[in-house]
Amino acid sequence: MTDKQVLYTGKTHTTGGRLGASRSSDGHLDIQLSPPGGNGTGTNPEQLFAAGWSACFIGAMGKAAGTLKVKLPADLSVDAEVDLVLEEGQYFLQARLNVSLPGLDREIARAVVDTAHQTCPYSKLTRGNIDVELNLV
Repeated sequence: MTDKQVLYTGKTHTTGGRLGASRSSDGHLDIQLSPPGGNGTGTNPEQLFAAGWSACFIGAMGKAAGTLKVKLPADLSVDAEVDLVLEEGQYFLQARLNVSLPGLDREIARAVVDTAHQTCPYSKLTRGNIDVELNLV
């Protein structure tokens, strides 16, 4: 038996799907939703996933840097791109994480990114389920 501890539960209530709205139980998130590429003023699930994954990945890079005894640059960033793809009548996602670690040696930066990708919960969620590219920019 494992010793599992739930650290946090994000709760949202969504209505209307891609033409709807979503609100978190604490009220901190209150957004309108619109289909990708549509004329609506809201965001979409792909953007929300990209934002969540990139934020989580930065945290995982911080943990990785500590393990590798590396100081991360203050101006690091992750540009996440999540594609909604239609192929042979089926919808799926694919993604790219474009990681900027300015001033860090490329080999060390690659080690940080690869280590973070092994520990980030979003990376674990996607592993083996969607195509993912990890790019150093």
